[in-house]
Amino acid sequence: MTTVTIQEAQSRLTDLIHRLSPGEEIVITENDQPVARLVPTPAVASKKARQLGTMKGSVLSMAPDFDAPLEDFEEYTG
Repeated sequence: MTTVTIQEAQSRLTDLIHRLSPGEEIVITENDQPVARLVPTPAVASKKARQLGTMKGSVLSMAPDFDAPLEDFEEYTG
């Protein structure tokens, strides 16, 4: 854990941020008292592109009235 004064953090903030590695933290102090912690954000995992058809064949059975209108909604459908 690295400790820097608030004045040093103000003048070297960009350098401090770029030096951070996962799991490391920098404590910023004022009058020898900790006032803030600088920690890296977790890496964002890149999203995999969706592939169509990956669920094909996964529905094994479907009720015969699956797409029939619901009785509770007859007044809304006119």
